[in-house]
Amino acid sequence: MTASMTAFSRNHMSTSWGQLIWEIRSVNHRYLDIHLRLPDSLRIIEEAVREKINSQLARGKIECCLRFQVDRNQPGSMSINTGLVDRLTEMSNEIEKRIYESSSIGVTDILSWPGVITEDGIDYESLAESAVVMLDDTLKDLIRNRQREGERLSELVRTRLTAIEEQVGKVRAVLPEIATAFRLKLENRLNELRESLDAGRLEQEIVIFASKSDIAEELDRLESHITETRHALDSNKPVGRRLDFLMQEMNREANTLGSKSSDIRITNASIELKVLIEQIREQIQNIE
Repeated sequence: MTASMTAFSRNHMSTSWGQLIWEIRSVNHRYLDIHLRLPDSLRIIEEAVREKINSQLARGKIECCLRFQVDRNQPGSMSINTGLVDRLTEMSNEIEKRIYESSSIGVTDILSWPGVITEDGIDYESLAESAVVMLDDTLKDLIRNRQREGERLSELVRTRLTAIEEQVGKVRAVLPEIATAFRLKLENRLNELRESLDAGRLEQEIVIFASKSDIAEELDRLESHITETRHALDSNKPVGRRLDFLMQEMNREANTLGSKSSDIRITNASIELKVLIEQIREQIQNIE
């Protein structure tokens, strides 16, 4: 199933000590690029988190954030670091003496200082285990969202592949008419020049021009690339890089069609093909 690299997932869990909240955001990227934000008290799970993401995802910039919100209503969930409070007060008094101004810090200032309010009785080892288990569900939700968006992208690509197929069919349909018109035009021109050109050179020029204007191989390759692109979209593996390569090849064939064109209808078809291919390339930038 085709998966997009753009998705978001959020999951939360209530524990005896507060709320654990995972948020994972994924956007397109050439490789797998993981950025983690974890509470200092839960840094011990960083390696496990990276391993799980690496095993589940292949491409994308992954921003993974874990938050822990302490339940302040639980008895004994908070206490004051009195030693730090005393030290802050002493430092404030010392500064006040040196600058001869009243600069005493207030209660609110002290309480907001990092480390003044401590969290007691929290089993961080148990929290870490819960967070790792909870990550599995969050990743599953992210993958479902990526697949859902990937299916939408896949349908858009398939629609444009059908349009490309129609353009190829239109060109094939007018080839006999174009060949007949070209033959008549060439014969008339040759009759005018026959007396002034060597017969051998004349035949050589005809063969060269016919070879340069033959677009059957380009049409065959375009159809082959269309088939291969559809097979890739049906794959269960990451196919973004393969799709990008196929679009490069299709664009090359469309350019060759335009350069070999001897009829305005082929020129127009070449332009339309390049527009459709570029639209597909824009879509597949988000496919894993």
